[in-house]
Amino acid sequence: MIKGLHALGLAIVLGMPTVGTLAAQPDNVASSGRVEVVLANEHRKDLQEIKKEFAEAGLTNLHVQFMKVGKPPTNIGLGPSVTAERARTAIRMAKKYNREVTILLPERLFPDHYVAIASSSFDDSVEYPVSVEQLRELENPALTTEQFRALYRRLTPADQPPVKKGRVF
Repeated sequence: MIKGLHALGLAIVLGMPTVGTLAAQPDNVASSGRVEVVLANEHRKDLQEIKKEFAEAGLTNLHVQFMKVGKPPTNIGLGPSVTAERARTAIRMAKKYNREVTILLPERLFPDHYVAIASSSFDDSVEYPVSVEQLRELENPALTTEQFRALYRRLTPADQPPVKKGRVF
């Protein structure tokens, strides 16, 4: 362990990147951040078609999972650096394949360019309900990325936890 710490310290002093460090991405290059999607089992037969549609929409680096039974959650989570265009595309795809979007997950839970559609990894302590009108605001193509991000943060405020729907243990 001491040797590992020494090596890390030396790498920091010499300015060498450590393993797992992300390279800077040029501003004009679209992100290929991970897109995690959970779909109803009824879509399993169309997986290749769905992957193609997501890729054509610019949502590459796709990982799809299927529910064994039931319908997936109607939530979406966007990392803090997801562009407005990419976010609107993710919302459109979530609505197409999972009926609707009724819950936003706060950006603080995700890596920069990460998109989660129908994640079951979170409970109601971080699920912010979103109305149809609020979602329509987010989908407005006139919003810049900065305006989109500000609206998304306003709808998922870190200093105001959402009202819990279930029991608290």
